[in-house]
Amino acid sequence: MSKRFIVDVPGVPKSPSPISNAVVVGDTCHISGQLAVYDDGYRLGTARQEAERAFELVFAIAKEAGFDRTDIVYVDLAFSDLDDLPEVNELYGELFDPRPARTIYQAAKLPFGAKVKIQAIAMRG
Repeated sequence: MSKRFIVDVPGVPKSPSPISNAVVVGDTCHISGQLAVYDDGYRLGTARQEAERAFELVFAIAKEAGFDRTDIVYVDLAFSDLDDLPEVNELYGELFDPRPARTIYQAAKLPFGAKVKIQAIAMRG
C-alpha cells in the first residue's frame, strides 16, 4: 500500500478553503487548483497574468513535494471565458517541454472572480 502525505508549502498563500496544496500518494502528486493569489490576496489581471502566477504556485508546490516541472503529466485548465484560451495556450507552450496532457473547459464561475484556475498531476518514473 502506498503511503500518502500532505504537502503544504511555506510561501504559498493559504486558501480560505479547507484544502491542502497537494497530496502525494506513492510516485504521484495531485496539486490542488491554483489561482493568481499572493500573500496580500488575489490579483486579477489578464488571463495570461493570472495563469503565470497560478503556474508559479503549481511549480512551487511540485518542487516542495519532490517533483519538478518535467514530472507534470496532466494539467486541468478552467477558464471563466474560453476566449482567453489563446493567450494561455501561448504561455503553456513556453512553460512545458515535454507538454503534459490537459483538459480545458469553461466554468460557469471561478472563485474570487478569477479568469483561470490550474490544477496538475505530477508523476515520477
